[in-house]
Amino acid sequence: MRVIAGTARSLRLKTPEGMDTRPTTDRIKETLFNMLQPYLPDAVFIDLYSGSGGIGIEALSRGARHAYFVENNREAVACITENLRFTRLAERATVLRQDVPAALRSIHEKEADVIFMDPPYGQGHERTALGILRDAPYVTEHTLIVVEASLDTDFSYLPQLGLAQEKEKCYKTNKHVFCRRA
Repeated sequence: MRVIAGTARSLRLKTPEGMDTRPTTDRIKETLFNMLQPYLPDAVFIDLYSGSGGIGIEALSRGARHAYFVENNREAVACITENLRFTRLAERATVLRQDVPAALRSIHEKEADVIFMDPPYGQGHERTALGILRDAPYVTEHTLIVVEASLDTDFSYLPQLGLAQEKEKCYKTNKHVFCRRA
């Protein structure tokens, strides 16, 4: 896994060993960031269920002002920290070793520009996180929320959370769902 573009372009990132994390492939990451690029300059980016930190690091490399990395796995947090140091992006990052619900309540920003989450598939974590984000003061009508999920994940509940789906991009095994406050 590598950083695709920006100031840390082509740098290889470490990933935690084992199957607890599923690093987003370079091809999917490139497609995702082609869609996100207009939102990144000077952005506050929140990377939930960060794994190796590859998504948040890509955002920083492409111009985000600050990124939050939320991960509760000790080995993954060590990996994120090492990757941030290696890419020389650590001074623009905050790493929170917490579960996502606790971390979302501890972020104090005026506004988050992009929130990305890649929770474990099939466990409903995205619905819990979206429910918390609905009431987070840093989520405005301008905040773009992107959820990576399995192809069969149902998002028909978004209107009940006050969220509107703007786009869905499907790949072979998963998808990205883009939403905002309604």
